[in-house]
Amino acid sequence: MSMAPRTDTQSPAPHVADSHDLIRVHGARENNLKDVSIEIPKRRLTVFTGVSGSGKSSLVFDTIAAESQRLINETYSAFVQGFMPTLARPEVDVLDGLTTVITVDQQRLGADPRSTVGTATDANAMLRILFSRLGKPHIGSPKAFSFNVASISGAGAVTMERGGQTVKERRSFSITGGMCPRCEGRGSVSDLDLTQLYDESKSLSEGAITVPGYTGGGWNSRLYSESGFFDPDKPIRKFTKKELHDFLHREPTRMKIAGINMTYEGLIPRIQRSMLAKDREGMQPHIREFVDRAVTFTICPECDGTRLNEGARSSKIKRISIADACAMQISDLAEWVRGLDEPSVAPLLTALQQTLDSFVEIGLGYLSLDRPAGTLSGGEAQRVKMIRHLGSSLTDVTYVFDEPTIGLHPHDIQRMNDLLLRLRDKGNTVLVVEHKPETIAIADHVVDLGPGAGTAGGTVCFEGTVEGLRTGGTITGRHFDDRAAVKETVRKPTGTLEIRGARTHNLQGVDVDIPLGVLAVVTGVAGSGKSSLVHGSIPAGEGVVSVDQAAIRGSRRSNPATYTGLLDPIRKAFAKVNGVKPALFSANSEGACPTCNGAGVIYTDLAMMAGVATICEECEGKRFQASVLDYHLGGRDISEVLAMSVTEAEEFFGAGEAATPAAHRILTRLADVGLGYLTLGQPLTTLSGGERQRLKLATHMAEKGGVYVLDEPTAGLHLADVEQLLGLLDRLVDAGKSVIVVEHHQAVMAHADWIIDLGPGAGHDGGRLVFEGTPADLVASRSTLTGEHLATYVGT
Repeated sequence: MSMAPRTDTQSPAPHVADSHDLIRVHGARENNLKDVSIEIPKRRLTVFTGVSGSGKSSLVFDTIAAESQRLINETYSAFVQGFMPTLARPEVDVLDGLTTVITVDQQRLGADPRSTVGTATDANAMLRILFSRLGKPHIGSPKAFSFNVASISGAGAVTMERGGQTVKERRSFSITGGMCPRCEGRGSVSDLDLTQLYDESKSLSEGAITVPGYTGGGWNSRLYSESGFFDPDKPIRKFTKKELHDFLHREPTRMKIAGINMTYEGLIPRIQRSMLAKDREGMQPHIREFVDRAVTFTICPECDGTRLNEGARSSKIKRISIADACAMQISDLAEWVRGLDEPSVAPLLTALQQTLDSFVEIGLGYLSLDRPAGTLSGGEAQRVKMIRHLGSSLTDVTYVFDEPTIGLHPHDIQRMNDLLLRLRDKGNTVLVVEHKPETIAIADHVVDLGPGAGTAGGTVCFEGTVEGLRTGGTITGRHFDDRAAVKETVRKPTGTLEIRGARTHNLQGVDVDIPLGVLAVVTGVAGSGKSSLVHGSIPAGEGVVSVDQAAIRGSRRSNPATYTGLLDPIRKAFAKVNGVKPALFSANSEGACPTCNGAGVIYTDLAMMAGVATICEECEGKRFQASVLDYHLGGRDISEVLAMSVTEAEEFFGAGEAATPAAHRILTRLADVGLGYLTLGQPLTTLSGGERQRLKLATHMAEKGGVYVLDEPTAGLHLADVEQLLGLLDRLVDAGKSVIVVEHHQAVMAHADWIIDLGPGAGHDGGRLVFEGTPADLVASRSTLTGEHLATYVGT
């Protein structure tokens, strides 16, 4: 009997290449991490949770993403590396299994006046090529449609060496650009109110110039008083026509003042160049206040705000110019591009179509390409950055997201979740730092950091599935299923703020009465017009304190003590007790260690290799001269005070020898917003997004005002921190203030006394009032998207 040959049904051993399916981190110590060791599965969605400041960003961005970027940079030649930013190796023992990392963080897009949604996403570049090929009449290359390129022409002789002889040739050139010559591509022109620049009844010697930085006899004021163009003792109103022209408009002129070569320039062009060319959000508060007072911005009358010259606006495709295309809502522009059938530019139309469809898919179809990049919210900016990755064919890449749901209505969060899952299903590793339970719920793997923030955090409290997190007993697990109940009784308003016919951006003549003396919440899907209504209709001025989403800026020399103004009363207290100057107690002034200039560390630049920072041997990282540390207040020197946490310092400056009421008030506000664990001298560059948001809130709470306008104060806050924020908002209202909050978080909506819901959609589908009333009425009616999601949230 013959037997059939036996086949081996056992599966072959796995290939060694398939064994690298984990990212291993061992001994991570970046910022507040305490020897963290974890294993992250590849090609899965991993969510990192934990209270604000627990070390999530330190692990994901400053360790995993930073090392991947550094290793990629090292593959380039030393010559190329010399042009790239130098990155130090993160504080970690072992990092294994890394893949190429693409980070999508919360950093706001460049707020340059010429930066728009179109220029930030390459959509404008493609439109310019399209119009240069199909536009009628034809006016030139893509540069002719760019508002960043000015039209210039010139002619002259050039000298060159040819065949051992010097030859002169006449050359001419011309470049056709699209920049509007009047506003120089900014879309708006500025006019200065001269009464805010100088007091015409005074002479220059008497301090006539009232511009910040031009007072008090400094170089800026000496430039004018010692220029010799006019008598410094003569009141400005008595200047002749020529003297007034020299004072306000004179072209740059080289001259010597006090033996130093300087350039004299009229006051108006000098202020325009030094102050008005900068983005308003990047200005110091006192400069911003002056600019708001002295400058009026109006739409450019020549280009009507399109930024383009007449030539660029005259060339059209199907009766649409490039200015019209950029002003369209992107969802409408996508339809217009879809209707163009031109085989000669087919690949360009396909690429442009994909980019515009990505905007719609990601929930940004309501934007227009000419929207200034600086006006986007944090969530919008992050989603704009995602657009270039949506259609990417790359796989086995690690995508790192920093709270992608910021600024998203619960309705939009589902769409964001689908995008994250799509990226994972293409074979990518997706790492997400997130607080929202709706996004944590879709994770394949969860890493919970904590247990607290700052020095009380930096350890892994839980690793595993979402179900395991629910029962794991960590702070995130305990609060995961928290649901705020709708208020049984609401406060009665003490008055109303009337808004009539609001038409800012997409608002369609909204009439609404915002109640005062209560907690009012303005909500609606992203792009429905919430910020336009609140910031566009409630003037930030007398009695109104506005806290927007603009990121706080600060170098590694800035810290919570300098940012909040806390260091001023502390320095004065030290100076008074010790009988010396306050400047001695500043690491940026006279008290700085001479070796490290008050930085505490010495940086050694190693060209294309990562620079090295070593702790200064002279001051041992304390940043101050040794003699300054001999002065004490309440038994502590200035470096020991800066090493205190807010909670310790609040107690220290609250009573006893060190009692300083001005410092104690600021510290109490920092503790109120939940920052009691921060040390006073911690560099701002090491703070998380949620910590920066609350630091800003604490600073603004010092301003005197009856109405507080807060734009998404829960951004970057853990579920447990939201409770503390609600307590703070209640205390503000109970103290007689009116609080108006633009917010998507259902816990804040449920806690409100009054809800104003805008919608029903985004862009031109929004901008209308769809509901106003109490949270209980909104839940009962379920008449809007917000009502449906809030009803689901509170479990009714």
